[in-house]
Amino acid sequence: MSTIELLRLALSRLRTNRLRAALTMLGVIIGVASVVALVGVGQGTTSNITNRLAGLGTNLLTISPTGRGGSASTTLTLGDADAVRTIATVGGVAPEVSTSATVAAGNETTSTTIVGTTSAYAGVRAYDVWQGTFLTDVAVEHDLRVAVLGATTASDLGLGASDLGTTVTIGGLPFQVIGILQAKGGSGFQDPDDQVMVPVGAVQKYFVGGDNVRTIGVSVAEADQMTATSAEITALLRERHGLAATDSADFQVFNQTQLLAAASSITATLTLLLGGIASISLIVGGIGIMNIMLVSVRERTREIGIRKAVGARGRDILAQFLVEALTLSLLGGLIGIVVGLTVSALIGQVAGWGFAFNPATIAIAVVFSLAVGVVFGVWPARQAARLDPINALRYE
Repeated sequence: MSTIELLRLALSRLRTNRLRAALTMLGVIIGVASVVALVGVGQGTTSNITNRLAGLGTNLLTISPTGRGGSASTTLTLGDADAVRTIATVGGVAPEVSTSATVAAGNETTSTTIVGTTSAYAGVRAYDVWQGTFLTDVAVEHDLRVAVLGATTASDLGLGASDLGTTVTIGGLPFQVIGILQAKGGSGFQDPDDQVMVPVGAVQKYFVGGDNVRTIGVSVAEADQMTATSAEITALLRERHGLAATDSADFQVFNQTQLLAAASSITATLTLLLGGIASISLIVGGIGIMNIMLVSVRERTREIGIRKAVGARGRDILAQFLVEALTLSLLGGLIGIVVGLTVSALIGQVAGWGFAFNPATIAIAVVFSLAVGVVFGVWPARQAARLDPINALRYE
């Protein structure tokens, strides 16, 4: 009997018992939908984290103070940033000092982060200017009271492209708005769009005092030079800070590439774990298929006897029941894929990372559905193929 004929018989049998077939497929539908949805959520999370980390900067190294002996004192200075800038593999250096302040424009006010930095900040931290210009070397050199607004801050203050050149007050002091940044996207306490950039000297002079900086962002010229540059920066700063070989460093250098690799590894493991847990429901669905197929064999014992009496071979009976099991599992798998993709898209929409679609997930889901049909359909099919035709004809 041809495959097409076997498939036609399987579909005809399923149409005869629609409700039972639907309930049997339900386990497979739930299992496949769970796997597809959870894997999709895991992939969406991975993509979101990767994009967030990549948006922090280009080939970024971040130098942060730890303080001698683990204290929280700030140990980095503008001089350290100038020294790091002399390293050949460094593409840009942006020292940062920050504080919180109230920003007002007309009748609108907002509390946000004020970042004192240099003209290299936009390139190092991968910001694009939407309107106007970023901080210039002249503005930074003379500690001019000019400000570049993040997209969220500008929106909170009701400022747009036509408001360039207007004055806002930061902590009660007037600053001229010279630019508005392109939105990166983000939320929460560390929203990258909710901040105001001003010359580093202005923040030190008017708000925090001193020559220390909170962090130094370093953009490395080439991605394959990240590790070597990090080691060179470490050696340079240890020498500048007068640290002996046995002394603990009063700073630390974070490598964005290593952080990205670690985050990707963790989320990939989590995705695999979620998929493994969800696949348990597929096994339950497979047991349901086996149970129904065994019942079907018992119900159709006389039919099997008649078919064998008119010349059907054992392998024909085996193929018939196996194709029925495969049809059940495949139809359930296809419906489960649609449900899983829909759920994944909805979760991605709500969570804000969009729809993460990987064709490999669909292929794996189809293979798993077929595997369930084969594994849990073989035994009932073999039971049917082994029936003695005479005993089968006598079965009531």
